[in-house]
Amino acid sequence: MYYIIVNPASKSGRGARIWSAIQPVLEKKDIEYKVFFSARAGHVIKLVRDLCTSLLAKDMEMILKLILLGGDGTLNEALQGISDFSRVQIGYIPTGSSNDMARDLKLPKSPDEVLERILSCRTPSLMDIGCLTYEQTSGELSRQHDEEVALRRYFAVSSGIGFDAAVCEEALASGFKKILNKIGLGKLTYLSIALRQLIKAPKITCSITLEDGKQICLPKFLFVAGMIHSYEGGGFQFCPGADSHDGLLDVCAVGDIPKWLVLLALPTAFTGDHYRFKGIDRYQARLIHLETSTPLWVHTDGEVTMKSSSVTMSCQRNRLQFLL
Repeated sequence: MYYIIVNPASKSGRGARIWSAIQPVLEKKDIEYKVFFSARAGHVIKLVRDLCTSLLAKDMEMILKLILLGGDGTLNEALQGISDFSRVQIGYIPTGSSNDMARDLKLPKSPDEVLERILSCRTPSLMDIGCLTYEQTSGELSRQHDEEVALRRYFAVSSGIGFDAAVCEEALASGFKKILNKIGLGKLTYLSIALRQLIKAPKITCSITLEDGKQICLPKFLFVAGMIHSYEGGGFQFCPGADSHDGLLDVCAVGDIPKWLVLLALPTAFTGDHYRFKGIDRYQARLIHLETSTPLWVHTDGEVTMKSSSVTMSCQRNRLQFLL
């Protein structure tokens, strides 16, 4: 039995269209399944949590097989609802606008091919996941979240504080993004917002403390991202070669670099060549702690919940079971 969760709104309805295309395949193959549709931000968390509560608690031998149709945000929400990672296996059919997880895993473009791989997978692939802990919060919630939010969030791809999270927060609330997604130009939303956020970015300091006690002080910084996979933000290869099986976070820190130079450096991140610029550095650690001089937006896989000036990011090795 497969339990399928569809985000019908992902990429302005692409999730619903792909579900309509693959549902007949499941019927033809006589695959037993139950399908659920998310209705709003945060709904996937509840759907997965309810499935874990109603199924895993009743049958201690059961393995819950989830198939998600959505973007990286849908996958992120599913992680928050899982009560026992050792008993949940996830298949992922990307239908979002960024799809950085699918990009790094080199999943086929065809949803039918991805579905076939999921259904034929007998031994799931184990992958690392990240865990973000808010040590301090400002009380300011994202426009997408008006309910009480957790102080710990998992992430499958990346987590970041500062510029990248501010871009995500504005994009999530942008009606313009929905319009551009419909004509295949959704990334223009991020570009225009990124330029605006870059221009108005205030001077803020950041202190990075690695697990071994090493401290990096940035007198002025743009953002810091802890990465499980190579890509974030719809194809920016901030940490090329990041290994999702090594138990380590790859950290991209954009520090004391002029804003005009950032405009030159950002395009090179699509190919992972941005580390040639002074002020952009890379680190590795199982755990990092970040302190900023003022609260900033924080994201997990592009999902933004609230501002913080103190967060801890850690890597949990081989905890996610992925059907590939």
